Amino acid sequence: MSLQRIQAPFRRSLARAAVLSSRTYATIPSPSEGQPQPATTPANGSPGSPKPRPTYFKDTTVASFSEFLSSSAPLSLSEAYEPRTATVGPEGRKRTITRLPDWLKTPIPSPGANPNFGKIKADLRGLGLHTVCEEARCPNIGECWGGSNKAAATATIMLMGDTCTRGCRFCSVKTSRRPPPLDPHEPENTAEALARWGLGYVVLTSVDRDDLADGGARHFAETIRRIKAKKPTMLVEALTGDFMGDLDMVKIVADSGLDVYAHNVETTEGLTPYVRDRRATFRQSLKVLEHVKAVRGKENIITKTSIMLGLGETEEELWETLRELRKVDVDVVTFGQYMRPTKRHLKVERYVTPDEFELWRQRAIDMGFLYCASGPLVRSSYKAGEAFIENVLRKRAGERAMAAEKLGQAIAAKGASDKAL
Repeated sequence: MSLQRIQAPFRRSLARAAVLSSRTYATIPSPSEGQPQPATTPANGSPGSPKPRPTYFKDTTVASFSEFLSSSAPLSLSEAYEPRTATVGPEGRKRTITRLPDWLKTPIPSPGANPNFGKIKADLRGLGLHTVCEEARCPNIGECWGGSNKAAATATIMLMGDTCTRGCRFCSVKTSRRPPPLDPHEPENTAEALARWGLGYVVLTSVDRDDLADGGARHFAETIRRIKAKKPTMLVEALTGDFMGDLDMVKIVADSGLDVYAHNVETTEGLTPYVRDRRATFRQSLKVLEHVKAVRGKENIITKTSIMLGLGETEEELWETLRELRKVDVDVVTFGQYMRPTKRHLKVERYVTPDEFELWRQRAIDMGFLYCASGPLVRSSYKAGEAFIENVLRKRAGERAMAAEKLGQAIAAKGASDKAL
């Protein structure tokens, strides 16, 4: 009995070795019976050398290397803007997809190539902070975090964790009915990180926390006060939720010392029920933006909102949206292309061309908006330190110069009348 137990594993090993010796590679075609085999010569010519594994390529339509390097004539404007399609998938299950247009492609950021980008990323991980740039997969992260110089770099810090209590159909941020509790050290850590980076402009945003009694408004306001205490010259923009329509919570954030209050309507009123969470409404968002002006005064704070294009909106719907925003004195509006984060989110109805984005930018300016950023890759806080501040300060400087000129003319006229008397 003991001899049989010893022989059984030995027999299994012999059988396994026989199977492995007869196994062939799937990429090497097996020769047909009776077909003559070509003579093979070892690579180094010596008879004892192992034979190299043959290579078998099925694709015989590969273009030549010279054709790959040759430059083609530039495309016309209509050809460049025409969406490109491609057929993908295995045989029997092929499908046609639309390729991402060239104007929506951006380089992958590298911490090694940009010291500002690397420093911000390292500090965020060290202090346990989150950014909407990473959570929402923003394509402009390398450009904003790097900036043309250190003071012009822009970061968008996401407060109150990385898990939202709402489930908008365009957003890739994680969702849960019961997110983790707030970090009581987050306001101080955020202020410390921003003071260390030396940024000139920062955007604070947050997930929606409908599980909290105040929606996180006091946490938001405390963070802004800590930042202003450590660096009073830093401009702070707060991109908040609607706090379930509780205007008292909106007032808490508006009175915290921020410079720009942003709240996004995201899309037109007709598309809002299909795009945003059911608890968010277009009219509720308008009330938030209107109340901020009532609390701080029209000239003492700037209000801002953002609209995504490519979700199926019509031209008339966009016109009506802009008119409603002007009625509540919104100062800044941005237009950007909606880009589908995953297959679970809303499909892109169309890719809007750069020319159309420029058209809507000009229309917004003509309607009286203080500033409008419009482009395929523009997001709510896109290049806030470089584009937004530059335009707003230039406009304000012009107004001050005009007021000074009028004051000088009035003084000169009064002096001339005194002399005449």
